[in-house]
Amino acid sequence: MESDRMAAAAEEEEEEEEEGQGEAPAPAPFSSSSSSSSSSSRPSKLPLSRVKALVKADPDVTLASQEAVYVLARAAELFVETIAKDAFVYAQRGKRKTLQRKDLDKAIEAMDEFAFLEGTLD
Repeated sequence: MESDRMAAAAEEEEEEEEEGQGEAPAPAPFSSSSSSSSSSSRPSKLPLSRVKALVKADPDVTLASQEAVYVLARAAELFVETIAKDAFVYAQRGKRKTLQRKDLDKAIEAMDEFAFLEGTLD
């Protein structure tokens, strides 16, 4: 009887090992030290001291952690990158390489995400 239990346990272990062999390896955890697309060693392209000064200019903000300032800087970078790429599409349609105000206006009008900017360049 005990040998039956041991045999069953051994079979279960073999099945578990076989199932584990077909699985893909677990994804690596997120590392903030690795850079995804930028080859520079700077974590942010915007100067964090300037971003922090802008945050502190808001009278409702009393303290801002380094992490919060970094996240705001990164969000600003991504925002500028997105709107610049969209505006550059309109510059290319006009057979130009230089962005102009009208390119930004067209990008703002075309994208719903930029609706809050409508009229800000006037």
